[in-house]
Amino acid sequence: MKNLKRIALLALCLSLVLTSASAATFTDAHGNVIELDETLEAYASCPLQGADDAARKRETNLGDLWADALRWFAVSGSINAAFEEDDLTAGITALDVDAEHTVALWNGGNLRADIPEGKFGAETLAQVLPYPNKVAVVYMTGAQLVEALEAASQGLPYTEETAATCAAFMQVSGLKYTVDTGKAYDKGEAYGDNWFKAASLSRVTVTEVNGQPFDAEAVYAVITSNANFNGMDSSYMFKEAAQLNERSTITTAVVRDVVWQYLSEVLNNVIGEDYAAPQGRITIE
Repeated sequence: MKNLKRIALLALCLSLVLTSASAATFTDAHGNVIELDETLEAYASCPLQGADDAARKRETNLGDLWADALRWFAVSGSINAAFEEDDLTAGITALDVDAEHTVALWNGGNLRADIPEGKFGAETLAQVLPYPNKVAVVYMTGAQLVEALEAASQGLPYTEETAATCAAFMQVSGLKYTVDTGKAYDKGEAYGDNWFKAASLSRVTVTEVNGQPFDAEAVYAVITSNANFNGMDSSYMFKEAAQLNERSTITTAVVRDVVWQYLSEVLNNVIGEDYAAPQGRITIE
């Protein structure tokens, strides 16, 4: 009987150890097992929408938060510590533009889960973004920026048939734009399985950038992911712009870590009423 009790106790201890180990790791969408910092904890005063393709359909409060974190990372100067050694050797030690010319774009297909109201930790953010994305900087002219948004919005209005195409739809920080879905997207050359390059620009209008008039000839720093930098989904213009401006680059900063840094350093680990609803950055007509 004593031996049976001892075996049962050992089994319980082993179970607790395995449970603890399981809770401390997450397998991302590429099959990478990542360690989670279980000390990270934040509080959301309201749910933030990422599940059920919400961020592919329209602006969402989670999209606003995510894009804000990326833009803050850049304009605060925190990004300066994340440039690769080769970039530093080439003299890339900070952004080439000021805060008024810095925006963030994040595709809705890379927001996969809600952040529920209440306490949450690192595993929740890993479920929201189950990809090992890193922060990237792409320098674009205003004209290129409009084309990037035009192409990204080609699947709107969202339907079951356009769900895959709408993965490219951009949540934003630092700018406001309108999509006129009453006009047909002018399909140019096919790009990937679900997208076409923009043959002309007619649906998207950028109404302001950081409270200032939009300038088609100005150069903007677009803070985004390495996936967009490399032309994922409809992001051919990101790839083309990055190739045209050699100071565009992918940093060492992991996007999920940047979001946590924003939650901690800016929001004091509380997502408050500012993110209770979308903030009116995107208008879909």
